[in-house]
Amino acid sequence: MMTFCFTGIRSFPKLWKNNPYLGLSPGHSYLSLFLKDCYGIWNQQKWFSLKTVSAQNTKAVNLLTAKARYLRKGDEGSNKQVSSDSHLFAAGAAKKRSEMNPHKEDHALPPVRNTIQLPTKPLNSEEWDKLKEDFKGKAKFESWIISQMAHSHSSVDVAKSLLAWVAAKNNGIVGYDLLVRYLYLCVFHKQTSEVIDVYEIMKARYKRLESEGYTLLIQGLVHSDRWKEALLLLEDVKKVMIASRKNYNDCIEGALLHQDVNLAWNLYQELLGHDLIPMLKTLKAFFDFGKNIKDDQYSNKLLDILLYLRNNQLYPEESFAQSIKTWFESGQCLGCGKTMESIHLSPEEYEFLKGKIMRDVIDGGDQYKKTTPQELERFQNFVKCCPPFDIVIDGLNVAKTFPKARESQVLLDVVSQLAKRNVQLLVLGRKHMLTQHLRWRKDEMKKVQKQARCFFADNISEDDPFLLYATLHSGNHCKFITKDLMRDHKACLRDAKTQRLFFKWQQGHQLAIINRVAGSKITFQHIPCYDTVVQTTGDSWHIPYDENTVERYSYEVPTKWLCLRRKT
Repeated sequence: MMTFCFTGIRSFPKLWKNNPYLGLSPGHSYLSLFLKDCYGIWNQQKWFSLKTVSAQNTKAVNLLTAKARYLRKGDEGSNKQVSSDSHLFAAGAAKKRSEMNPHKEDHALPPVRNTIQLPTKPLNSEEWDKLKEDFKGKAKFESWIISQMAHSHSSVDVAKSLLAWVAAKNNGIVGYDLLVRYLYLCVFHKQTSEVIDVYEIMKARYKRLESEGYTLLIQGLVHSDRWKEALLLLEDVKKVMIASRKNYNDCIEGALLHQDVNLAWNLYQELLGHDLIPMLKTLKAFFDFGKNIKDDQYSNKLLDILLYLRNNQLYPEESFAQSIKTWFESGQCLGCGKTMESIHLSPEEYEFLKGKIMRDVIDGGDQYKKTTPQELERFQNFVKCCPPFDIVIDGLNVAKTFPKARESQVLLDVVSQLAKRNVQLLVLGRKHMLTQHLRWRKDEMKKVQKQARCFFADNISEDDPFLLYATLHSGNHCKFITKDLMRDHKACLRDAKTQRLFFKWQQGHQLAIINRVAGSKITFQHIPCYDTVVQTTGDSWHIPYDENTVERYSYEVPTKWLCLRRKT
């Protein structure tokens, strides 16, 4: 059992215990996989005590009907591992009782056997013809193979070669079912440009789609520059049925991703108005967004969510509880409880800084970069074809963090750990990193490329312009990892205001590696959630100051604070 106790910061005496995971009823078997998602816990402060036991997932109840698919109150099920002295209704107790019954029959269906091996690379027309000849199943080959590819999460390129083969044999026509399964793969692999291509085909060919098609398109579009078109699809769904809580979740996440807070709250209220229970990840998204906002109205809405959990007897899963904790403590002075100024830029500040860096550093900072306009353009086109990144990694810089370790192994350890968070990663490197060497092993670099998108520049190129461009292009949520303090690039910015914003943005987005245990865990330095400047709220002052015994460089900030409060 684990217990979270929130004390001392926001005046909110709440205490609750570990949770069941609230699942979402699956759709058809070949589409149910796209409903899965996960979140990693980004930061754990040392003084937060957490004791937990391993968890195991269960399948949610299938509530798909012919007319609509949505989850109403009281229909959620769950389980977790449980201690021997837990009560009858403790999470996981039923599972434990079932394991204690040795005579219980196993009604699990036998696994479906593949009659042929799925291709791992795109095939030409002759190769697809041969594969179809070898197929001995009773189902239609095209439907069977794309279903298996969706189940196995095959690459989009392989699936695209199948569709090209089908289209060539059918006067350029690909059936709806094949398009939907291909769309699922594009959404799963976050291939935004491919999602948009399928969207254009479906929009031109069909006046109405099935619910699964709408759900996939909404999920895929919200991560693109055309995210508002997902709202149009939501309206289409609402004309014939009650949209699912999954549809609302994707649109809410898209609105928050693109900084449209009012739209996100309006969609949330609309969801509740339909008597739907929001997904836990929807509620978590509001808390994750809220840690960067200093707004009493927004905070009150988050408190309403906590009361909603109480009134509906819902339990946040561990990562959601951590998000609540992070918001609860975000930017609070432990001495007086006052809210500190956030380290995160406002949307207006971010857009201002982004434009300045693009002009003065990316385009105008030639004295600090060693690359060609052609290569920079190639990289910009590469980024535009990718979904927004969550973390951009300076591969060569990170690989050299621990001089005694093999560089490719260090990079692989970092990428592997971050990939477990189900985030979009970009690794920037140079072409020599792909050449077999004592410090660079090809097999390890292939593993890196399987878990992250990679761009390898010419060996003479400097990584920083690429890193800044990709991070800023991806949005205000994107972090970057490098040891480089980027003082040269800050110097390119021509006025003090922009330099100040750049340093503030850098402090809130730059991750640093502080420790590595070989074959185990990478430890990242904590990113502060408050800005290190003299601050006042009228009746209080917070002043960062230098300790006498600590030598601070000009690019560093103090770690000690003076908290002053006016007596009443």
